[in-house]
Amino acid sequence: MDKYTVIVSGGALDEDFALRILNDEHVEFIIAADSGLLFLHKHQIEPNYIVGDFDSAPSEVVSYYREQTNVPIRQYNPIKDFSDTEIALRLCLSLGRKRIVILGGTGSRIDHVWSNVQTLKIALDAGAEAFLLDSHNRIRLLNRGITLKWDTAFGPYFSVFPLGATVEYFSIKGAKYPLTDHALTPYDSLCVSNEFAGEQVEITFPEMLGNVVVLMETRD
Repeated sequence: MDKYTVIVSGGALDEDFALRILNDEHVEFIIAADSGLLFLHKHQIEPNYIVGDFDSAPSEVVSYYREQTNVPIRQYNPIKDFSDTEIALRLCLSLGRKRIVILGGTGSRIDHVWSNVQTLKIALDAGAEAFLLDSHNRIRLLNRGITLKWDTAFGPYFSVFPLGATVEYFSIKGAKYPLTDHALTPYDSLCVSNEFAGEQVEITFPEMLGNVVVLMETRD
């Protein structure tokens, strides 16, 4: 398994799950995005970078890292045109990180969740692989086909939605609900909650400008 960077954002964090990811031996770099810093501070995990406007991180925690550690801190004005998660993702890309996991990017604020899904397009355009990850979901964007294998799948279910325009000639093979040369539109729920029919699923669509889909692998 390749090394990867973890961004810890301020959304919902399942403690056991997040710690399991952060303590994985393949994690080589950690970035705290605003209130995601609280989780790291609580568990005495020192990040490599801290970014954000710190409108939701207690000043005493930020002061601790300023005064007691050598962790670089990039602070932004709260009145800005991008989220703290986007700032962290752009930092990852500027540092040449190509495999990125975002914890705390989901939760009860659906507007923030959708913003984070769209932010993944920045990584996709940069040739990096980025995921939103929580204990029930692994979310990524694709601009080309993919083969999902049962033994490495995140969960038994997967859903696919176009990000933007209709994706023509979209096909799914090896699934409970297959499709062949379908026009995948952003206006229906046809491709929600599909399942494996065998050992692997093949998702294919033309690799061309504008063809981007959201792939959600899920479990209960």
